[in-house]
Amino acid sequence: MEKEGDSISNDTKICFLSNYPPKECGLATFTKDITCAMNKKFNPKLRSRVIALNDPEGHNRYDNRVIFQITRNSPQEYIEIAQKINTNEEIKLVCIQHEFGLFGGNYGDDILYFLDAIEKPVIVTFHSVLPNPNEERKKIVKKISAKASAIIVMANIAIEILNRDYGIEKSKMYVIHHGTPNAKFISPDQYKKKLNMEGKTVILTFGLLSRGKGIEYMIKSLPALVEKNPNLLYLILGETHPNVRMNEGESYRNELIELVKQLGLEKNVKFENRYVSLKDLIEHILACDIYAFTNLEREQITSGTLAYATSCGRPIVSTPIIYAEELLAQERGIIISNFKKPEKFTKALNKLLSDPSLRNRMSEAAYAFGRQMIWPNVAARHLNVFNRVVQLREEITKKYPTIKLEHLKRMTDSFGCIQFSNGSIPDKKSGYTLDDNARALISTVLYHNLSKSQISLNLSKKYLEFIEKTQKKDGRFINTFINKNKNMGDYSDDAIGRAIWALGYTVERSKNKLIVNKAEDLFDKAFPIIKDIESPRAKAFIILGLYHHYQKYGRKRDLEMIKTLADSLCILYEKCSSKDWHWFESGLSYSNAKLCEALFMAYLETRNEKHLEVAESSLHFLSDTVFINDELHPIGQDGWFDKNGKKASFDQQPVDAASMVSAYLAAYEATEDKHYHEKAVLAFNWFLGRNHLKQMIYNEDTGGCYDGLGEHSVNLNQGAESTICYLLARLRLEETKKGPN
Repeated sequence: MEKEGDSISNDTKICFLSNYPPKECGLATFTKDITCAMNKKFNPKLRSRVIALNDPEGHNRYDNRVIFQITRNSPQEYIEIAQKINTNEEIKLVCIQHEFGLFGGNYGDDILYFLDAIEKPVIVTFHSVLPNPNEERKKIVKKISAKASAIIVMANIAIEILNRDYGIEKSKMYVIHHGTPNAKFISPDQYKKKLNMEGKTVILTFGLLSRGKGIEYMIKSLPALVEKNPNLLYLILGETHPNVRMNEGESYRNELIELVKQLGLEKNVKFENRYVSLKDLIEHILACDIYAFTNLEREQITSGTLAYATSCGRPIVSTPIIYAEELLAQERGIIISNFKKPEKFTKALNKLLSDPSLRNRMSEAAYAFGRQMIWPNVAARHLNVFNRVVQLREEITKKYPTIKLEHLKRMTDSFGCIQFSNGSIPDKKSGYTLDDNARALISTVLYHNLSKSQISLNLSKKYLEFIEKTQKKDGRFINTFINKNKNMGDYSDDAIGRAIWALGYTVERSKNKLIVNKAEDLFDKAFPIIKDIESPRAKAFIILGLYHHYQKYGRKRDLEMIKTLADSLCILYEKCSSKDWHWFESGLSYSNAKLCEALFMAYLETRNEKHLEVAESSLHFLSDTVFINDELHPIGQDGWFDKNGKKASFDQQPVDAASMVSAYLAAYEATEDKHYHEKAVLAFNWFLGRNHLKQMIYNEDTGGCYDGLGEHSVNLNQGAESTICYLLARLRLEETKKGPN
């Protein structure tokens, strides 16, 4: 049936056919989460909608994502809805969420009525993949797969099973891990206090309760553990499965409660028989020291709760289901060797409880692996598969995350911006640098211009005060401070260049007179040392500062110095470039694009065609070097790129992606060539998952940016440089978000 009152607007839609809340089951939750993630990332250019499956006894009240409803066990409704989709030009694709028994009929074969009638492309996500099927099950799965343009599974082993036992071609199958929320990596103690579990060693099991959960074997493992850990608390969280409750009431739960009494564990086992919201669930997972996965179904190929616990970075002890063997490989968890063996749980849990360093290593490994599973990354991977079947929309998004200063504020204390972090927690021992505080000043001045935020104004004052403290009588700046009373006495051309850039920018762009006056004093004091600067990047930073200062006052000395520095960069370019190497140096390292950006900005004032020619030539060379199939691959910090050597591909840094964004926007400003603006957007998408790992580098929850992209994983620290560079790129795009006409 079609949902009454539904109106379909004129846009592109994909439909997910599945259970949907208020129905209580893992599949319904998954469908809501994936549609929310898709809409958050790609709406309005691509909207995700739902075809909800109803039980025969009645229809549910759904939110407005549901545009059609089908009664399971009703072949006619499957056919009718398929025909309506066929005539709806806005719906481009249907993604069926498959579980055996979900659709009605024999092994759920009623879905074949829909598949026989549908003319739009169909993708099937198999949430269960059973090895060694009987002939009837095998026949149905093969029929479903034959109708599908692509198949999504949630574990690599599922591809092997479908190929080996069902004869399905590997070429049409794709692995996308079960999606998870993006939780912070924190100590359990932070949430134990909130949940009234302080002083407890918490083991958690979550899920809709049923006999297949095997919780009785976990309970039987506890007496030996409690002897050594009297403060141990085993929390069994979640209500009884609705189908179980309907058929046998609370008999299983009551049996478990009786078992707890028999073993004298009343103080160590707690049941919470209630509906658990996602927020509540994540808080409980973050509060636990160990997550116990107790399910008894060996062939289980995916589990939302196991995925959540992994992504939250919790040590896990699991029964040997197929999914766990893949998810918890490489010491991301412990898998016991047998089902229904309490002593196996006892041994594994005792190993973790007695070794905090092992728990920490396991937590870090699980959390790092889980970054690919957060919903924004899972949504992007779904679009990638969908686009292989039908071109829905480009995977380059212009729907950017909300600008947030939260992590920058977190990284800033009364003295300045702290250099490094452990995860999202500032590491005060790392000290403070002029580099970071100069860039932070630019970002907060720009943010204040866009938002008029008092917080950004206060931060600008703090960063400017830091720069003032670093400047010596001769105008130079010290780069590194251990604390407000101790500095390293080190000077760096690049840091001095960034300071002059920040001061010149602030003089022009800040709306606060006190800030402008102080920045002007510091800028004037530093001006005489510019002639002594030799670093090409420092010269580039200084050109940017001079450009903005000249915009404010139009002083001849600024323009003359811009010409001098730009000419010197062009001389370097002529000296080092050759037929196959169009660059200023004999190697590419960090912030390369700043050299191009500086020449574009210099050209805007000098109108020297040589400056523009070298800017464009060098940027084109750099673009050819760091883009592969419209995907940014910055020069890796692990070796850089020597003219006569090999380009390092990994340990890619946010500073380089941000520099590319700024250079392209400068090129667009200087030439009005729309292509450059498009390239800026493309480069920025590196932060949003358009990279070789297809993972978000920006953390939307903390407002921080991860410190780098390795070959197989993301560096999960969110230090000052990475966060500020992301923020600068995001703010620059916000300035020009309307883009070219």
